[in-house]
Amino acid sequence: MRVRKFAVCGKRKNSQAGVFGLLVFLMIGVCFCTLVACKEEKKAEPERLINVRVWTAEVKTVQPYLETTGTLQADEQVMISSEVDGLIKKIHVDEGTLVQPGKLLTEINETDYQLDVKRSEAALAQAQASLKNVRAEYQRKESLYKEELITRQQFDDISTRVALAEAELERVKATLSISKERLIRTKIYSPLAGAVKEKRVSVGDFVRNGAPILQLIKIDPLKLSFTISEKDVASLKMGQDVTFTVDAFPEKAFTGKVNLLFPNVEERTRTLQAQAMVPNGNRQLMPGYFARIQIFTQAPREAVVVPITAILYDGPVARIFVVNGNQAQQRNIKTGGKFGEYMEVAEGLKEKEQVVIVGQNNLSEGVKVNVAR
Repeated sequence: MRVRKFAVCGKRKNSQAGVFGLLVFLMIGVCFCTLVACKEEKKAEPERLINVRVWTAEVKTVQPYLETTGTLQADEQVMISSEVDGLIKKIHVDEGTLVQPGKLLTEINETDYQLDVKRSEAALAQAQASLKNVRAEYQRKESLYKEELITRQQFDDISTRVALAEAELERVKATLSISKERLIRTKIYSPLAGAVKEKRVSVGDFVRNGAPILQLIKIDPLKLSFTISEKDVASLKMGQDVTFTVDAFPEKAFTGKVNLLFPNVEERTRTLQAQAMVPNGNRQLMPGYFARIQIFTQAPREAVVVPITAILYDGPVARIFVVNGNQAQQRNIKTGGKFGEYMEVAEGLKEKEQVVIVGQNNLSEGVKVNVAR
């Protein structure tokens, strides 16, 4: 009985080993088939192309320039003040009124000053009559003195009276001139061609001598004030042309000429203050406008340019991709000036080469590309 029992157990063990071997064989077969299938799929997969868009490098006429911003200012600003005391009688202008030199702006009540002139004229007539009388007496006493009929003292007295009368006449004449000048100053005229910026008084106001009445600004020409970086100072010269635009007329370019370079660079900002004069005969421009300025620093020249968006930067190195056949080639380039949406390429690119402008971030040397049309 024991022999039979051991025999049965041996048969079970052999059967389990056979099943296990069969399973291992099947698993190895499955893995091998999977590997073979993957290799076949990889062989069947087509080569991947990178879609790009290109731009043909071209030669353009460019002119180096500086870019900065500035503000338009009135060429002159004048505060018109009263030169006499009195009530404002009339105001002939309002804010914004255009004026020419000699235009009547304001009148101050002149009644008191007219009376003062008349009083001075009466005093002048009296002084002239007094002098005439004294001179006649002097002539009579001069004859008597020569005949020794009056004393030296009497003759000296009449001579003194003549001198006093002449001095009085001159004083009265000066007083009359002052009175007439005050009367004239009751009318205030424009000293320049420009416009009224601000009105400080109204009709009926009493003003003192020196009180501000109107502010005038000269708007033709205008001053364009701007700053440039310390490194660009050598590129800016007197008489240089300046081109700029303003938000009010974004499509129109205005011009001026540099007429002032300040003698020092600001230490805090390391910039130089400069100024250009801008003609404004049609009065399109106004003081206070913000200006975007271009200052051309060299004569126009021919240069190869590419869109700025085509350039990739790795630190100080600039590079682009060009398409040669159906492959991308990387080029390190040396850039020049920036001209609007384009960048000058001084070295590393020739005219008519195909430059990648879309998709270059996905490229590397030798990658095959599909150029989108």
